[in-house]
Amino acid sequence: MEAERTVDLIGTGEMGIGNTTAASAMVAAFTGESVDAVTGSGTGVDEAGRARKVRAIERALAVNRPVPEDALDVLAKVGGLEIAGLVGVCLAGAARRIPVIVDGFIAGAAALAAVRLSPATRPYLIASHRSAERGHRVVLEALGMTPYLDLEMRLGEGTGAALCIDLARAAVRILTEMATFKSAGVSTASTEDAGR
Repeated sequence: MEAERTVDLIGTGEMGIGNTTAASAMVAAFTGESVDAVTGSGTGVDEAGRARKVRAIERALAVNRPVPEDALDVLAKVGGLEIAGLVGVCLAGAARRIPVIVDGFIAGAAALAAVRLSPATRPYLIASHRSAERGHRVVLEALGMTPYLDLEMRLGEGTGAALCIDLARAAVRILTEMATFKSAGVSTASTEDAGR
């Protein structure tokens, strides 16, 4: 497995059709927010299409009755296989103490399920970007996460995670390689003079 090699950071992403519907259903179940409040236009459907999507999710929740306190029940009843896979990535990363960069709304719904399954997962999750999908704000609030990027992207294919990986690498280099005043031989007196 890659985690047993030299992997020290994992980026998530997904591709699919209809998975914002499943993610919206999960987020509504977990948070108690209205379906309308967490359901966006996904691939760009118009308002009439979004209204049909809201009704479909409301029906799915009414028929399947997921138990909000049971993350596995929510995932099994209204989630999708790609979301379940992302839940596994979040859990495995945390179990191996590897940070996981969470990309967008669908990966965020998966991260929310992972944290509900195992709260110890949360410290290993990093929000890459704030998606234009309206439910993503709810996910970020539920997880207590502030994303590093806000580029009005609706994408979830890992684009935000890929961008955030470079930010994480830069942060590590600044932390480990940037000279301090002392190591660079800059005296306190000269910096005080420069500030005058």
